[in-house]
Amino acid sequence: MKILVVGGGGREHALVWKISQSPRVKEIFCAPGNGGITELATCIPIEPTGLQQLADFAEKEKVDLTVVGPELPLTLGIVDEFSRRELKVFGATRRAAEIEGSKVFAKEFMKKYSIPSSQFSVCTTAEEAFKLIKHRWFSYPVVFKADGLAAGKGSIIVNDEAQAHEVTRQIMVERRFGAAGDRMVVEEFLRGEEVSFKVITDGERVLPLAASQDHKAVYDDDKGPNTGGMGAFSPSPMVDKALHRQIMEEVIYPTVRGMVKEGREYRGVLYAGLMITDEGPKVLEFNARFGDPETQVVLPCMEGDLVPLLEAVAEGSLEGMEISWRDAVAICVVLASGGYPGSYEKGKVISGLWEASGLDDVLLFHAGTERQDARFLTAGGRVLGVTAVAPTFPEAIKQAYDACQMIGFQGMHYRRDIGRKALRWLEK
Repeated sequence: MKILVVGGGGREHALVWKISQSPRVKEIFCAPGNGGITELATCIPIEPTGLQQLADFAEKEKVDLTVVGPELPLTLGIVDEFSRRELKVFGATRRAAEIEGSKVFAKEFMKKYSIPSSQFSVCTTAEEAFKLIKHRWFSYPVVFKADGLAAGKGSIIVNDEAQAHEVTRQIMVERRFGAAGDRMVVEEFLRGEEVSFKVITDGERVLPLAASQDHKAVYDDDKGPNTGGMGAFSPSPMVDKALHRQIMEEVIYPTVRGMVKEGREYRGVLYAGLMITDEGPKVLEFNARFGDPETQVVLPCMEGDLVPLLEAVAEGSLEGMEISWRDAVAICVVLASGGYPGSYEKGKVISGLWEASGLDDVLLFHAGTERQDARFLTAGGRVLGVTAVAPTFPEAIKQAYDACQMIGFQGMHYRRDIGRKALRWLEK
């Protein structure tokens, strides 16, 4: 088989890494890829938003399956374009991906199908938002969300009225997140612990992946602005069999069935970002793709060949398929450029990669890197995902941070508490 992976981050490196282990695969392409992916796949200079170019390439190279990583090409309709040309593709259609692409659609969908979530209001103009702030139904803190895609940074916790006015101006007047600020969701702040719960589905049948926990905030103890994700661990010790069953019955199955009723049959990865509250699991958001960096901890714990599962989803034939898991845990620590998630410089030389990759059960997933002869340079905000797999969380945490200390580049920073939540839960 020939496989094309669309995207160029740590998630895509993890996908390429897992796909490369399949005995059925003879060649992998990645568009556009990154420095680390070049060791496993042929990287082609086509951006994920170049839907026509990607489909042309898949036709020309007779690609057997395309796997879409990022959300933007999904919301733009890459699956629709490939399907129109009868090219096999793993991912959600444009209408199905709206469950991530529009926070307003997602909230109204959840309300319609009684999927547990937070109370909310939708503002279509800044004036509406300012009026809501003045005559509010909510108490602070509250969450303001830009309606569309904002690279994981469009959700802002607001603590008082002054900040509410400021955030409204940023989203809806100054358009910090572009067209994503056409509408804004104001929703109840939920208290509890967050869990990333992902499944793959062919529109009818569902196979759950191992639950994981992401770390969005840039600093330790979940302080500072949100990022695309500073680390993750899997499986989540919080998700026992009873909670797993509850999430499937109250969130996942109603969502898959509801999307069919809406004429938006969902195929691909359905990712529910959950808050586990005292009242049970509630949905914070849906994503239409593999998580990043969650993929870097989920796939290393998956046994067997990923490719038949991806192919079965694309064909609508998941019946009888299963996923087995290693008796192990994984932790991923993201190494970021100085200044991230704000402005940052690129082109910094990365040292220590060879030494770190030599550690037992340590995997280095490149995100924002480029290769220059024998050197790797920084080329993004999130530069590397350092993943360690071990029998226990204390072992995995030690291995990951040992590897982090071997790597260096100017301005590098990372959280030093990834995995601490798992330890706290296990101590209960």
